[in-house]
Formats: sequence, structure tokens, C-alpha cells
Amino acid sequence: MLKTDRRKFLSGSLALGSAALCGIGPGRAQTGFAKGQTVRIISPFPPGGSVDAISRMMQPGLQQKFGASVVVENRTGAGGAIGAASVAKTAPDGLNILTVFDSHAVLPSLMKLQFDMQKDLDPVMLIGTAPMVVACHPDKPFKSFTEVVAASRAKPDSLTYGTVGNGSLGHLLMAQLAQRGKYVIRHLPYRGGGPAVNDAVAGHIDLIIGSAALLAAQIEGGKLRPLMQSGATRIATLPNTPTIAESGFAGNEAYAWWGVHVRAGTPKAIIAEINAAIREALSDPAIRKKLETSQQIKLELSSPEAYGKFFAREAQTWGDVVRQNKITLN
Repeated sequence: MLKTDRRKFLSGSLALGSAALCGIGPGRAQTGFAKGQTVRIISPFPPGGSVDAISRMMQPGLQQKFGASVVVENRTGAGGAIGAASVAKTAPDGLNILTVFDSHAVLPSLMKLQFDMQKDLDPVMLIGTAPMVVACHPDKPFKSFTEVVAASRAKPDSLTYGTVGNGSLGHLLMAQLAQRGKYVIRHLPYRGGGPAVNDAVAGHIDLIIGSAALLAAQIEGGKLRPLMQSGATRIATLPNTPTIAESGFAGNEAYAWWGVHVRAGTPKAIIAEINAAIREALSDPAIRKKLETSQQIKLELSSPEAYGKFFAREAQTWGDVVRQNKITLN
């Protein structure tokens, strides 16, 4: 069973984040490590997805705060491993910042990496979390996830669902639900959220599961019909969409999340400066509103220490699901 005390943990993470950062402010000298340099934010997924969008929301604020040129680079492939590996091989100077998605916590369980996510990369911040949503094209016959389950049982392996990739939290959750519900549904992994959404909107796949952030615009525009959300309670923008428990799967609550890392060994003072800069950038009222309202992200903006504990916990929890279901990257 995958239900955890995530809400308590996240609440504690936020509290730890605030405590750890209380000494970072105008009265405390910063290292100025990036002034006059080029800082790269590495997005390991293609444009169009939430990781890329969040990376680009951070960029203007970091550029202003650092007094540096800040660019976003998409280094995609291998479920996000290529982008992560590129940062793991850089100098520990904070000039290469990696934005990750929840799937990065289970990469070591999915494939043999040339680096270690926890030993070669240092945590900077848990940006936030969001429930996932299962949706379909409006022309599809499904009005609820219960109907999807019934159709899958009637004709096993006849339905397809797309995700942002093998080993993504959406994939793991759907695999867990299929195992628990004793039905078969075919997974179609994509190289990021953008391509998956495009095929869902075109009706090429029966279903898509993605973060509320990823699917919000298409749902609001009537191009996708939401069937189920994976959080404990219904979010304000989807008041008529049942939760996972209301759909017959109590105990499988799950959330998408986003985080930031740098090369392991980066001085703590630099990590603190990056953390504070990201916090300030994403706390801008316009950006915060977009993240919380349009993107449906609950901002955590945690301390590095709290995020490190969170990451290790996610790696264990979802790594177990990978192993139990014999999920591979390909």
C-alpha cells in the first residue's frame, strides 16, 4: 500500500525550510558566486512539459539575483538521466542547476546509471507538489475512471495510457492500480509531457496521466476530460473530478513533485544562495499565482536538508513499486 504520511512530511519539510533559511536575508553577506558568470539551468525533459516551464519561470529571477547570464538548456533522453548525468559531471561550483521531476528518484531502480543520484548530486530545494490527473479526449466514451477499469477488465490490453516516460510516477501509480484492480491496460511512454499531451489531445491514446500542472491548460480549454485525481482531496479547479479514493482505490494517494539539485560537493554557502534565489524568484506574486492557480502546484520551497530526506524517502517508496512490478526503462 502506497499511502504515506506525505502531508505530515511535507508540512515538516516546509517548516524546516523556513527555519534553515531564516538567517539568509539582506543583512547577511552572500557569496556572489555567479556574478559575471553564465549559469545553466538544465531541464532534462523537452519543452512543453512542467519541468521546462518551471525552469523558465526561475530564469529571470535568478538572472537578476545572481547578476549573471542564466540560460535554460534542454538535455533530454533516457527518462531524464542524460540531463542529470550532465550536471553530475560538472564542477561543484553551482553554475549548473538541475531541475528534476519525481521520476528522478526511481532512475537507479530502472536502469544502470553512470552516476549516483544521491551521491553525485546535492539537494537544493523541493519546489512543490501536485496531484496527478487521469484524463481522456472528450470524444472517448469514459466519464469516470471506474468506467475505464470496467472496460479494461472486459477487453484486457485494449486501452492505452500515455505518461511522461517509463518509471514516471504516473506510470508507477497506474501499474500499481492495475495490479490491485486486476485489470490490464497498455502503457505508452513518451519523452516528456509535451509529446504525451499532444497525442492525448489528438485522441491518439485513450488516456493520459500527468500532473495537474501538465494537464491544467488542456482541461480548462475543454480539450481533455478529467476522470480522476490522485490527491487526498479534490483540488479547487477540479471540484467535480473524483479523488483516487472515491474511484475505488483508497490508500493509493500520490503526488507529482519537482526539485532542484547541483553537483555534489558544491559549498553549502553556494547551495544556500541558490536556494534563497529560487525561493525569491518563485515567490514573485505573478509567478506564485501561476504555479498555484494555473499549474496547481502546492509550493514547498523547502530547505536543502528537508529535500534530501524527502528525496531518499521517495526513492525507497517508489523503487519498491518498480521492483515489485518488474518495471524497466525500455
